[in-house]
Amino acid sequence: MTTTAEQETGKKAGPRRRGPYASTPARRAEIVRAASASFAEHGYERASLRDIAARANVTHAALLRHFATKDDLLLAALAQRDADDAELARRIIESRVPREQVLTSVLRDEFAHPDQQRNWLAITIAATNPSHPAHDFFIARREKMRDHFTSTRLATTQDSEELTADDKVTMVMAMIDGLRIQSLLDPERPLLHLMETLMRFIASPKNGGTSPS
Repeated sequence: MTTTAEQETGKKAGPRRRGPYASTPARRAEIVRAASASFAEHGYERASLRDIAARANVTHAALLRHFATKDDLLLAALAQRDADDAELARRIIESRVPREQVLTSVLRDEFAHPDQQRNWLAITIAATNPSHPAHDFFIARREKMRDHFTSTRLATTQDSEELTADDKVTMVMAMIDGLRIQSLLDPERPLLHLMETLMRFIASPKNGGTSPS
């Protein structure tokens, strides 16, 4: 039964949902976060839209009003994960840690959650198939990473006698992919120092790099 006070304010007992237009961006963000958690826990193939809806505290029908398919949710979740990683890297770079430790710091955070890392890595590998819904996303992402590594203090744009700048970026990206797999196969073995060693090698003046700032 509605109280007099509630009648006067036009409110019923308990929380009210905001209007659909006011809540759409925030609600979409909640759904994407829920999808990321579901994909990380169950993997893309096993994650269900109903599980994602439950995590986001919305109905299945409401979820479908925001995202028509699970493929749409996957792409949104990957984009959000990319944005989160970029924000983490930005904070690390601004903290002025040594150049060779930036990627190590990012990977250390990722390696702390092996189950999530395994499922996200499975999505990455599956997306090497051109028919996978995230294939184009990962192709574009790698090109963006190449541009990022050559435009920041993470890597160098200068060629050396043996390696071009593009070769060096390829080595960095191959090292990241390899360390992800090795960390899952042999979690007790220290690995991140290898990333720092490679970054020091690339940044060495004799290899076409510049002295660390």
